[in-house]
Amino acid sequence: MKKGLSGFTPLQLASLRIVLSAIFILLAGFYSLKTIKRQQWKWIIITGFIGTFFPAICFAYAVTEIDSAVASILNSLVPLNTILIGFAIFKIGSTKRQVLGVISGFLGTSILIGYGAQLNPHQNYLYAGFVILSTVMYAFNVNIIKRHLQDVKAIAIAAGNFSAILIPALILLYVSDFFKTETLKGPNFLMAFIYIVILAAFGTALAKVMFNKLIQISTAVFASSVTYLMTVVALGWGILDGEKFGIIQGFATLLILMGVYLANKQN
Repeated sequence: MKKGLSGFTPLQLASLRIVLSAIFILLAGFYSLKTIKRQQWKWIIITGFIGTFFPAICFAYAVTEIDSAVASILNSLVPLNTILIGFAIFKIGSTKRQVLGVISGFLGTSILIGYGAQLNPHQNYLYAGFVILSTVMYAFNVNIIKRHLQDVKAIAIAAGNFSAILIPALILLYVSDFFKTETLKGPNFLMAFIYIVILAAFGTALAKVMFNKLIQISTAVFASSVTYLMTVVALGWGILDGEKFGIIQGFATLLILMGVYLANKQN
């Protein structure tokens, strides 16, 4: 996303990412749509919007103002929000250890955002709210798939999701002036487009199917814990790309990861 923004606006990036991902997914899983029951389509549509459509837009805007590494670290709040929403909405019980993990995670988040704003005064850390909002939507998405779409094939869920959000994404792509000459002939258009193709094919389409399957064969909280490794990988790429990252931010990151570990620990 960070590299794609060199040639596109956030709205162009998000809508193009969704459209390309839909093409990849529907080419592979179009015929699986017939396996979705009529009563399941409500949940398919909901998870399409809260699990992909709106988060894609939120993240595209977030990385215009905050480092990609910080955005990824904040994304590790997904398992904590999964527990909170599972407890509050889906009546899934929680332990004292999980509560302690939630507290640790939010403390780390507060430090990460607060210190990040000091370390990078030119960045608007209010945009971190877009990432946090996305983690809440992701958490709802995970719980809904686990509760209501457990018996639907992972590829069918993904195909259904993207068939539901493809038209809105195409409308967004059009109103974002993507098809105007100044965009298509921009100096960074080709390179930015290649980055978004990679993001759509691997970071969205393939990852979506694998993640849906992981939810079905494990618990909602365990599946959402893939954000552990996302944090490590994105942090490494961010540092290599010249993003500033201080010791206190490292401490805040450890608090978040410790919180997620405590929230997931079974014994």
